[in-house]
Amino acid sequence: MSTAKTKRSIPWDALAVAPFLLFAVLFLFLPTLGIISAAFTDRAGSFTLDNIAGLFSPQILSAYWISIRVAGTSAILGTLIGLAITLAIIRGRLPSPLRSAVMTFSGVASNFAGVPLAFAFIATLGRLGLATIILRTVFGIDIYRSGFNLFSFWGLTITYLYFQIPLMMLTIAPAVDGLKKEWNEAAQTLGATTWQFWRYVGLPILWPSVLGTLSLLFASGFGAIATAWALTGSNLNIVTVLLYNQIRGDALQNPGLGAALALGMIVVTSIANIIYLVVAARAERWMK
Repeated sequence: MSTAKTKRSIPWDALAVAPFLLFAVLFLFLPTLGIISAAFTDRAGSFTLDNIAGLFSPQILSAYWISIRVAGTSAILGTLIGLAITLAIIRGRLPSPLRSAVMTFSGVASNFAGVPLAFAFIATLGRLGLATIILRTVFGIDIYRSGFNLFSFWGLTITYLYFQIPLMMLTIAPAVDGLKKEWNEAAQTLGATTWQFWRYVGLPILWPSVLGTLSLLFASGFGAIATAWALTGSNLNIVTVLLYNQIRGDALQNPGLGAALALGMIVVTSIANIIYLVVAARAERWMK
């Protein structure tokens, strides 16, 4: 009776993702564990709940609320505008080169943030910005006398839209591409109007993808700091700027409270990302 020796094959597929796993451990999981540890540690290195209790102070709760409002408003507007543009490009029978150009620009604009983006909006919509001067001198419209202020809630929200709209377009484009033309043709054959097709077929199919992308945009806007810091500084009390002051500031420095602020942000963004992953998985099953 012969014995067969089983040979173990080298898991090349697992080795291929090893660099990604190493990157995730070094730059995601370990820093997160460090933040959690620091959030429950005082200056002497002892366990404490004072940092977590500090999150419920009026100033910090206000900062979280403003950040949620900015992220939520920019995410909702970015979702609506980005969806409309994507539908016009993909379903509107526009020339293929135009679609390629718009999607390429979206890929660049979705990653354009930080100090350069803040400077671009200051040069465009600041008090002496190009668009502000043109509106005042040519059309007689003074947006700042009308109440607009770039360094305020709505100014920061409009700035965030610059990368929120392209991000929406890039994320929702595959779902819009998945809408088969046969469905529209079948609806028209049965006597349905264009509005009825979108009301009862198109939008219900796209809804899971839209909701998932909305969660992704919220997480993107909630965690942004460089653009907000360069544009508004300490004029707008958002949680990312408050976190920066607690870690790097000279007068307000409290690393433990800063770690607690970061932990709260991780919880909020994790909830948004979990919603995105769950809804995206359901949308993928729908499209199949």
